[in-house]
Amino acid sequence: MRIFDPHVHMSARTTDDYEAMYAAGVRAVVEPAFWLGQPRTGVTSFVDYFDLITGWERFRASQFGIRHHATIGLNPKEANDPRCREVMAELPRFLVRESVVAIGETGYDSMTAAEQDVFEEHMSLALEYELPVLVHTPHRDKLSGTQRTLDVVAASGVAPELVVVDHLNELTVDIVADSGCWMGFSIYPDTKMDEQRMVAILQRIGTDRILINSAADWGRSDVLKTLKTGELMLESGFTEADVDRVLWQNPIDFYSQSGRVDVTPLPGFEAFIAPPLFEGNSVQRGAPATTPDAVRA
Repeated sequence: MRIFDPHVHMSARTTDDYEAMYAAGVRAVVEPAFWLGQPRTGVTSFVDYFDLITGWERFRASQFGIRHHATIGLNPKEANDPRCREVMAELPRFLVRESVVAIGETGYDSMTAAEQDVFEEHMSLALEYELPVLVHTPHRDKLSGTQRTLDVVAASGVAPELVVVDHLNELTVDIVADSGCWMGFSIYPDTKMDEQRMVAILQRIGTDRILINSAADWGRSDVLKTLKTGELMLESGFTEADVDRVLWQNPIDFYSQSGRVDVTPLPGFEAFIAPPLFEGNSVQRGAPATTPDAVRA
């Protein structure tokens, strides 16, 4: 199974997670700009963080065979803090970096006027820099928040196929499907969506414009929820091609609209190819290694 996790906060995770993700088939990820869990007190905190997710974290992921991309933006939760708003002036120099494949997360948290202003600024930047947009929907008053989200997208001039509206559920999926935007789903251990509910939605609306992510961060979450959803899809009658469409090709199709997605295998992490045989024998000495880890060992 090939997996591209289109929304995961790897800077909050350990190297054990990277190893488990590679073993599960994850070969590429997108790390959206996020809040720290405590208030940032100034713009320099953002700048250091943006440098981290477009630099160090990209390198760290590569050490485990995984291509790392990022999205850049002011998270809706922090849009209400005047100390954080100043970072909007810093975004353009990050939006041109080669690993930045979208703007976001933007959108609503508590649906305040400040969040609306910042959301609209992000959409204007998307037009200027010709980038896709990752939109966060609020955890409360979900349906009205998602409808307001779609109204902002429609008024922005950004084409709906350049927008993914994330953290959807059974209540909000249909209006986003009708809008022409991509539909994002976060699979969590005990909140948002789970694998069973996700598969039921796929059985009802199909696999087009669907992105499934773990959204794993410093909270209770699981970087392997993409794999577990794919396994349940197979058990429920979906084909391997269906799973590949949802977990690999759809994220590539959406984020490739930036022109910056890279899913080429990292050197040293390609699938091991057994040596050719001559009359049943190879030049390899000893038992054949079957995985890249075995080869390196």
